Amino acid sequence: MPQTPQTFKTHVRWLPPFHFFVLPVLLLNFLNAVRHLWVVPSLDTGLGLLVAAALFLLAVLARVMAVTVQDRVIRLEMRLRMDEILAADLRSQAHGLTRQQLVALRFASDAELPGLVRDALAGKFPTEKAIKESIKDWQGDYLRA
Repeated sequence: MPQTPQTFKTHVRWLPPFHFFVLPVLLLNFLNAVRHLWVVPSLDTGLGLLVAAALFLLAVLARVMAVTVQDRVIRLEMRLRMDEILAADLRSQAHGLTRQQLVALRFASDAELPGLVRDALAGKFPTEKAIKESIKDWQGDYLRA
């Protein structure tokens, strides 16, 4: 099945079972446990609240850990890519890019990457969103967590 071309407006990845089912259900479970503790304060309802909080936190932390690992891989991929594409002077300066800047730059084509790296190093982009918005030839990233 061919994928729809990715753009700045469509690059955010939503995983419906996680974002629209698991997280809301776990949040509702937590809120219900708070209600139970309020209505019937006891050791059992307190432990129920503790378990509900742990389950919700587990889901959030699992997502955070997956995105953190993904960002580390992107950082490595971008450093290897820049070693091949950038001129020697720019390559040595590129180590000053932040993780957020590298993650945003991954969508740039090889042709526009050197200019965007120069601009990012010069502080022309206040946010990673600004970097993404300035990309003309968007290269989709379809293998994201």
